[in-house]
Amino acid sequence: MTAQYTLSELAKMCGAHLQGDPDRQVSGLNTLQDAQSHELSFLANPAYARYLGNTRAGAVILSPEMAESFVGNALVLVNPYLGYAKLSSCFATDRGASAGIHPTAVVADSADIDPSAAIGANVVIEAGVSIAADVRIDAGTVVGHDSVLGAGVYLHRNVTVCHGVTIGERTIIHCGAVIGSDGFGNAHADGCWHKITQIGGVVIGCDVEIGANTCIDRGALGNTEIHDGVRLDNLIQIAHNVVIGENTAIAASVGISGSTKIGKNCTIAGAAGFAGHLTIADGTFISGMAMITRSIPKAGSYSSGTGFMESREWRKNAVRFRQLDELTRRVKKLEQQ
Repeated sequence: MTAQYTLSELAKMCGAHLQGDPDRQVSGLNTLQDAQSHELSFLANPAYARYLGNTRAGAVILSPEMAESFVGNALVLVNPYLGYAKLSSCFATDRGASAGIHPTAVVADSADIDPSAAIGANVVIEAGVSIAADVRIDAGTVVGHDSVLGAGVYLHRNVTVCHGVTIGERTIIHCGAVIGSDGFGNAHADGCWHKITQIGGVVIGCDVEIGANTCIDRGALGNTEIHDGVRLDNLIQIAHNVVIGENTAIAASVGISGSTKIGKNCTIAGAAGFAGHLTIADGTFISGMAMITRSIPKAGSYSSGTGFMESREWRKNAVRFRQLDELTRRVKKLEQQ
């Protein structure tokens, strides 16, 4: 059944000032362009302000400045995007799962599972696992032996949690993610590689979200650590013994090599790469596709590489890049003369 809320209820949920009819009911969330009279919308990006005058939405989440000239129903907030974030869960389409263990699940006798947990079809829970209240584990997921899941953890379909992993309360892990697989540890001798057994674990804090098909390797010695409030996008590779500080957000396809420590409140854009054994200061911003090869001791915005250009122009410049050293020497010589 579709959830319905009055505007007064929604205003209380997100701490907004209500402008308009408190009893108006909405049952969905949509863009300004596509919203219908039964739906709520929002305006956070000024680029979409041109759609506000013609929107058919039943109500719009607006900043105080935009609300002044708007004649319809509005939930007025200084940060409309935050209001959208807070209310989005009210209109979630995922039906959820009922408490209990599906008959096709395979659960070890020694696993400790709170009665309020929901364990889906074909889930495997190995020996010594501890699962707290209100955990949800969707179909096809595996939780390895001696792992611990805190209250309210949600593992989507086909997640693999390997042995000895600890996951904090309210953490969400999306489809296909692998937590606690072996780190890439090898010693080279006699013309071949010798595997280093990875005997550490993974410790994930509370209120973390991990995207689909992201991989977090277990530590070689000690743990890989993902601290409270971290946000990880899809297809990220986090190597053994990496530490990611609180409330850092990392976009898709980033790769972080072993034993690198990322600070708190950092923002890392897509496809950036990090060499191993680095330390990145709190509050650092890394732009997309940057390659970070040394530690960053001071917060700031960092980039590498070159911007795109037409191929013909790029080929000319690539030749000039190789000439830079010679040009520098010639300039210095001219300056001395």
